Amino acid sequence: MRNYLVKTPRILKAAYNQGIWHMDDDTSVYISFDDGPHPDITPFVLAELKKANAKATFFCIGKNVEKYPEVYNQILSEGHAVGNHTQNHKNGWNTSNLVYFRDVLSASKKIKSNLFRPPYGRIKYSQGSGIQRLLPNAKIIMWDVLSGDFDTDITPQECFENVTKNTKAGSIIVFHDSEKAFERLEYTLPKFLDFCQKQKWEMKALDL
Repeated sequence: MRNYLVKTPRILKAAYNQGIWHMDDDTSVYISFDDGPHPDITPFVLAELKKANAKATFFCIGKNVEKYPEVYNQILSEGHAVGNHTQNHKNGWNTSNLVYFRDVLSASKKIKSNLFRPPYGRIKYSQGSGIQRLLPNAKIIMWDVLSGDFDTDITPQECFENVTKNTKAGSIIVFHDSEKAFERLEYTLPKFLDFCQKQKWEMKALDL
């Protein structure tokens, strides 16, 4: 049974107003990828983005940047944005503030960015406030469309429908460059990029 929301409701955006949930943009969409870099999947994503002349934002896990620095550097060299996704994919709800802050700061030594996305979207209000104090000009990036590519109970076609039915101009969309997501990502991403082109949306990296 699905325990996540594909389309973020307004009440949730209002309840957690520290985060940026969408962009005020009538002509563009903002595709993002969490949990990389991955030695095989991230290059696949980069190749598909290049074909579509699209830019995106990659929220990277610090330990994966350490393992695959060449893939991380490829993300940057191809003109995409990066963001901090913690060192060890910490769930803020289940982590003390001190441990959480240390994990975020550890990742920040490898990921030079003012963008931060909490894993699972789970972050305490006090943690959000602390991050904005610890990292200069920190922006906490959430989303308004969750592809569900991580959900092994949905089909690739259902994943594609999740994003096409819910994306609008200004949307921040979440995919994952991870092994768990790849079956659905591999099917959905090329088709979704084509869908965005047909809508005449520019696909931009987040620049805040």
